[in-house]
Amino acid sequence: MKKKIFCCLMALCMLLTIAACVTETPAPAPGQPAPAPSPSPGQPAPPSPAPGEVATGDPQYDGAFPGKIAIVTNTVDQNEEEFRSAEALQLKYGVDKVIHRTWPVNFSVEGEQMITVLQRIAADPEVRALIINQAVINTIAAVDKFLEMRDDVFIVLCSPAENPHDTALRANLLLNTNDPAVGARIVQQAHAQGADTIAHYSFPRHMAVPHLALRRDNMRAEAARLGMRFVDLTAPDPTGDLGVPGAQQFIFEDVPRQIEELGVNTAFFSTNCAKQVPLIIRVVEGGAIYPQPCCPSPYHAFPGALGIEAFVPSGEVDRDGNPIMRLRDLSEVVEEIRNELRARGVAGRLSTWPAPASMMWTTIGAEYAIKWINGDVPQNDIDISVLAELAAAYSLEVTGEPVGIDFENFTLDGVTFPNFVLGVMDYLTF
Repeated sequence: MKKKIFCCLMALCMLLTIAACVTETPAPAPGQPAPAPSPSPGQPAPPSPAPGEVATGDPQYDGAFPGKIAIVTNTVDQNEEEFRSAEALQLKYGVDKVIHRTWPVNFSVEGEQMITVLQRIAADPEVRALIINQAVINTIAAVDKFLEMRDDVFIVLCSPAENPHDTALRANLLLNTNDPAVGARIVQQAHAQGADTIAHYSFPRHMAVPHLALRRDNMRAEAARLGMRFVDLTAPDPTGDLGVPGAQQFIFEDVPRQIEELGVNTAFFSTNCAKQVPLIIRVVEGGAIYPQPCCPSPYHAFPGALGIEAFVPSGEVDRDGNPIMRLRDLSEVVEEIRNELRARGVAGRLSTWPAPASMMWTTIGAEYAIKWINGDVPQNDIDISVLAELAAAYSLEVTGEPVGIDFENFTLDGVTFPNFVLGVMDYLTF
């Protein structure tokens, strides 16, 4: 059914695009799957447990949901937190209940391999939900092939990098940091930390993403309002010819030059996850300011830049025999970061969100999908209040205290997407 709805919605989307120059018309609600999955022709239906019977022999399984969920993340090289967030769900529900796969490192030029990843997941008739974090470039093409095989799976896309009008048509739920709102917040936080200049590192592929470009524009506007200088800097794309090492080396070499030219009261921001470690290293060495990583979290880049252990072996292995890592206690990691920065003379100059954003998107996306599988949430709409409850529970679990998280639907060019939800938190200053 989803494929029929999907095709109709694509036609409607084209009509809306044509009409956009005449009037602003809200985008149609995305196609949503039926409450019960229908197996593809020739495939056996997923087994249903009898009343009181557990659907798997995995001793870690606690009876939370029938079937399986599949999680696709970036590799550790691109974003370790996203990778570890999938491992955390494997530890919670068992490796027989949670499939974890990764995108290729150079995803921007390996779209065919991404298609293969999702086709292999789709071939498992027990998969009931698919969570992708990040939904990088070429995800749309891969999801289209997935939908050709399966129209009965709840799809969650986290941090989508392609056109919102297109991604919203292909997923049940989309989750992301509220980048447009964060644009002003980054500058306000940097100003409070003593910055007089904002240095923004990015590259054309990221600036072609509407919400990332809007964040940059809002940063520039807020800097002007506060009387601060805004400097737009271009750095290599880590999926380009230089790869991740070359992009990191550029940041490592360029930041000291920028500090010398712009001054120590410059706040640095980069749109790319892989560049955060060298950026923090050089900011700390130069005594500059760092309001937040692109994916705000105490686990994101701070431990790697400061020589702090954030992930330790859990003692469990995945289905391929690889060790599954677990998170160290967040309060311990935060305290070690704070002590290390104080010892290096930059206390108060670096900050982030108190709870890990990208890990949260994976977690609450998966937990919401499980509720959908069990029929505990609407089958054809997204209940933001449930997402807020899941986020509050997750932040309390990892931080030990309530963390305020504001959610809203994404609006772009006058169109509000009812299945695209954005979140934002206040800052934790080290």
